[in-house]
Amino acid sequence: MKKLFLLLLVTLAVCAPAARAQPGATNVFDWKANTTLNAELTQRLHAQYVARPAALARAAQSAAGAAAYRDSARARFRRLLGPLPARTPLHAQTTGTLVRNGFRIEKVIFESTPHHHVTANLYVPDGLGQWPAVLLPCGHEPEAKATISYQKTALLLAAQGFAVLVPDPVSQGERMQLTDAAGQPLARGGTTEHTLLNAQAALLGRSLPAAELWDNVRALDYLASRAEVDTARLGCLGNSGGATQAAYLMGFDARLKAAVLCSYVAAGARNLELTGPADGCVMLPGAGAAVLDIADWPLMFAPRPLLLLAGRYDFVDFTSIEAAHAEISSLYTALGRAAQQSLFSYPDGHGISRPKRAEAVRWLRRWLNPASPRPEVPEELLPVATARELQCTATGQVNTSFADEENLSAFYQREAQRLAARRPALPVANLARQFRGWIEEPQLRALFGIGDEKDLPDFAVERRDTLRRDGLLLQKLIVRSGPFLPLPVLRLDAPTARKSGRVLLCFADAGKASLADSIAWLRTQLRHYDTVLLADLRGQGETADPAAALDPKYYNREYRPALLSLHLGQSLLYQRMMDAIQLARYGSLAEQGGRFVDVYATGPSSELVALHAGAYFGAIARIRLRALPLSWQARLAQPTARDAYSDVLPGVLLRYDVPDLARALGRRLVVEAR
Repeated sequence: MKKLFLLLLVTLAVCAPAARAQPGATNVFDWKANTTLNAELTQRLHAQYVARPAALARAAQSAAGAAAYRDSARARFRRLLGPLPARTPLHAQTTGTLVRNGFRIEKVIFESTPHHHVTANLYVPDGLGQWPAVLLPCGHEPEAKATISYQKTALLLAAQGFAVLVPDPVSQGERMQLTDAAGQPLARGGTTEHTLLNAQAALLGRSLPAAELWDNVRALDYLASRAEVDTARLGCLGNSGGATQAAYLMGFDARLKAAVLCSYVAAGARNLELTGPADGCVMLPGAGAAVLDIADWPLMFAPRPLLLLAGRYDFVDFTSIEAAHAEISSLYTALGRAAQQSLFSYPDGHGISRPKRAEAVRWLRRWLNPASPRPEVPEELLPVATARELQCTATGQVNTSFADEENLSAFYQREAQRLAARRPALPVANLARQFRGWIEEPQLRALFGIGDEKDLPDFAVERRDTLRRDGLLLQKLIVRSGPFLPLPVLRLDAPTARKSGRVLLCFADAGKASLADSIAWLRTQLRHYDTVLLADLRGQGETADPAAALDPKYYNREYRPALLSLHLGQSLLYQRMMDAIQLARYGSLAEQGGRFVDVYATGPSSELVALHAGAYFGAIARIRLRALPLSWQARLAQPTARDAYSDVLPGVLLRYDVPDLARALGRRLVVEAR
């Protein structure tokens, strides 16, 4: 019995530390909190769109109303696009030709911007005269213009008397942007490149959708430069990601006279809720704040002829496509052109399958080439080519074929350098006032229902149980403040005999649990502060998005909340800054005995939050960082780095960079690991 008792004591001694350190011991919430942030963002997403159906219904009551809605959507879209390049010489060249029965396929290269090359195949019917022309943006297939379904679509159109231009989008085909010296991709694939490049572009107030749009605008310019093309009869046909490209182009370029969208995918409210954010080439930052939904880009095209193609078993939600079509139909009807729009569905899945190709060709022929005497040609009589046969460059990649090639990442780096050279220093005096002007006070109202600091709500603090860890007593709290997310906090108090009025607020990328495990560090802080608050900002610790919700191709541990936030017009960094400010306000309350609040942060994202909170909220006495986070300009030089979206603040490099904030904060900033 004595031996059994001793064995039990040894077992308890061994297991006790594990029990204190077990995952979840520091959790404060009594619900499954990893859904909290996504639920908040999804609710806000629906709130942004709640008035849209009524506005659309009012617009559909008259032709004037429909036109006004269309024009308003176009204007909002163009504001979102940001700066677009100037039209520069295309320097077009044809590097080869494939001769086919009744038409030829030219291998074309042109520059959409200086030293930024676009590879494309141009299908040209035999014979004299000017042909109607169709631009065919490719979806996300790696082979792009050589993809079998796109070749077959182009071949069918060419056989019907259309000139067809099929460009490689960026990050596909011969246009991989992030490659090594041998032309081998540095990222996982084209959609990963799209996503990484979109994060880089956002720092400059740009986007990858805008870059792809400009390539397609210049593709139309190239078609217009060809003597064989009738510029009064230009159309566009896109599938999947190519359909999103086509939709954005339709909303921008008035030269298009007819269009077809197949397996159309855009970041609509319902799609974002069902499947989460998509690839970077689809996600246009601020689209939610501009109240633009999936049907709005096709509506910008009204009343020009438009066909939607859909698979009823597509992963692109068919119910959303039906709803979008109903909205499109209502405005076309109001404009007196109901017959100029249609939806064709087929019982299959994603992609431009044979029945959809045939319907697309009939639609474009009806509106752009009705007098053509050419009969329909069976697909079997139109053999496809190999990717090698359709290749335009000597090496198979523009990055290795042109010594002067400037990929998008290099362009963004050069633009950041230009901005840095022109940017004035941030003022040390009145930093908070100028900084708040840049952050844009009106957005506070949209996000939290507050206009400025005087509107910040009071606090409600819920006390939960306590956690004892190596002699330290951690009080679990939930800090609630008006429309802000509830925040879980662990509070440690020094002995009551000492009242210095100093409070330390701490947060970390790895969550408050990582700080609570550092007992020696906590004891050191309690020698200098009356109270230490360990907190999880939104999306950290307890509220971190579940790993199951993240696709590894996005290279970001919190892609879903970061992209939803950007869609809503508020970066995750900005929201966390406001969380930190709320907690700093709580720390300074009389109930706390606090008069001086310092902030301690560890981890790149948390350190950026702390810098911004300090710049925005002058009442924070000191900002203590484990390390100064990497500048955004330096991050542009690391295009394949992970977790970029967590720290994206759209257009930030137009105003300042991390070193600018650090200099402006002066002695208030303490970097502990130099």
